Amino acid sequence: MRVMDVTAATTLVIGGLGLGLVGLWGLDFMGAFYQGALSRGFFVLVGLSAIYQALAWRAIQKRWALAWARYE
Repeated sequence: MRVMDVTAATTLVIGGLGLGLVGLWGLDFMGAFYQGALSRGFFVLVGLSAIYQALAWRAIQKRWALAWARYE
């Protein structure tokens, strides 16, 4: 599950930065490099990552809090 947590968080950061560039300056890197299904697939992946993060928020906090507690 921790791999899924990191993958979802990374996807959200990349997707958020990409959408920020579109919103601020109209730069659409995904649309410029990847047309069609690949670009659309990435946006679906970002959406699924957001749903996963929202639904699993408490469980993710507990998993990572326990992981950090081992190093203290």
